[in-house]
Amino acid sequence: MPTTRRRIAALLLLALPAVVAHAQAHADTNTGADASMGVHGMVLFGGRAGLYASHLPMFHAPHAVQAVLRVHFADPRLDAAVRARLDGKAALWTLDPERFALDRLAPGAARPLAAFRANVVQGHFEQGGAVRYRAAGLVVDAVLVYRPLAGDAPPPADATYLPIGRFLVKRIDGRPDVDHIVRLRRPASAPVVVARSGGLPDVAALARRVPLDGTVYESGEDLQ
Repeated sequence: MPTTRRRIAALLLLALPAVVAHAQAHADTNTGADASMGVHGMVLFGGRAGLYASHLPMFHAPHAVQAVLRVHFADPRLDAAVRARLDGKAALWTLDPERFALDRLAPGAARPLAAFRANVVQGHFEQGGAVRYRAAGLVVDAVLVYRPLAGDAPPPADATYLPIGRFLVKRIDGRPDVDHIVRLRRPASAPVVVARSGGLPDVAALARRVPLDGTVYESGEDLQ
């Protein structure tokens, strides 16, 4: 009998690594474990004509993607209220969302992100902003920009701004760079290219090219 017990114990010890590996794989599948999983803060901007969310990118995982979404709130009354508050303004609003895998926004993603919940914050959610709406449901209507970022690429000589409704969003091109969103008095019909000055976009040159109506967001802190 002792010999039989020792054999059973030995078999269990041999099987244990496989059991643990299977359990871990099952847990990863259930929790969506992914290199791009995280809390992906966003700038919320737009108005009655369109509502957009721009991911706050960094040059390291899980945030190494520039993504801009067209969204709407699942609650029609909340959607109308937020659009009215943002309409015609360049004030900063941000989203503090639930955790999700950022690569679910990529073209051809196996499980595209269709919706998520977020606290809606007047100001920056990490810099003293005030939560105005909690756990609001947002629907992803379209992914307008999805660009993986390479931290080893130097910035080019010029800066390119992408038209998003009545706004321009600077394309993140290299390191260091700046995340820059501006509002226009009228929409731009094509991307706008300006020179860089001291490594940063020449905003004066941008103002000569397009009718600027204010800055929604500008920060290079996370892109150094």
